Amino acid sequence: MAAKKRKYSKEFKLEAVAMANNSDKSMREIASDLGINESMLRHWRVKYQDMGDSAFPGHGKQNLTPDEAEIKRLKRELEIVKEERDILKKAVAIFSKKP
Repeated sequence: MAAKKRKYSKEFKLEAVAMANNSDKSMREIASDLGINESMLRHWRVKYQDMGDSAFPGHGKQNLTPDEAEIKRLKRELEIVKEERDILKKAVAIFSKKP
């Protein structure tokens, strides 16, 4: 039977990373004290170093810059327009056939 996946809040992760960065204890000791796996703490630490305060958005959400959000929106719009174009091409092909 698979174990239920635990979820941690952004505040918990930030506090754990702060402890890892500022404490004299080893990563293993901090992870053990918090009841998490050492590799998870290392992953959180790297993610925080890479992304800063925008790390750990929660619930699968992405923290995108305004430019990245605009690019994502435009790509989605382009996909929709391409689908519509392909459907219209097929419709023209069907209706232009002689019976």
